[in-house]
Amino acid sequence: MTDASGRARTLVRVFTQRFTSTCRGARLARQLALVELHGWGFPESTALSADAGLLVAELAANAVRHGRVPGRDFELKLTLLEELLRIEVSDARRDRRPAVQPHAYQAESGYGLRIVDAVAADWGVTERIVGKTVWAELRRRTGPVSGTGYLPL
Repeated sequence: MTDASGRARTLVRVFTQRFTSTCRGARLARQLALVELHGWGFPESTALSADAGLLVAELAANAVRHGRVPGRDFELKLTLLEELLRIEVSDARRDRRPAVQPHAYQAESGYGLRIVDAVAADWGVTERIVGKTVWAELRRRTGPVSGTGYLPL
């Protein structure tokens, strides 16, 4: 895997799982992501794990709410590289691309991507043959995990 500058990235771990496009599936995606990160050395008490849980929750909820196609699942993929954690959530709706909404006073919804934009080091959307993938990245320390294992932005 290479980044935009053409530098090679070293793959450490990958987790991929499909979930039903339901609220229950979105909750399960967050829970399993946190269990997987714990197994990778990032307990829930770390900043990386907390931020990743938040990003998975927001992206999975958006996949269920805005990207749902009846009978189709959404997919969560976590990719741990030496310098970052990449979170990808794929759904079957290619026609509905996410966009950060402007602030609306006392709005009850529309904050999900604003949260993703504030927490993630970078995020974006890539098209697939069927649907799209919304991804977000969190930077992390290289080397052995100590403390939070996370580099704040």
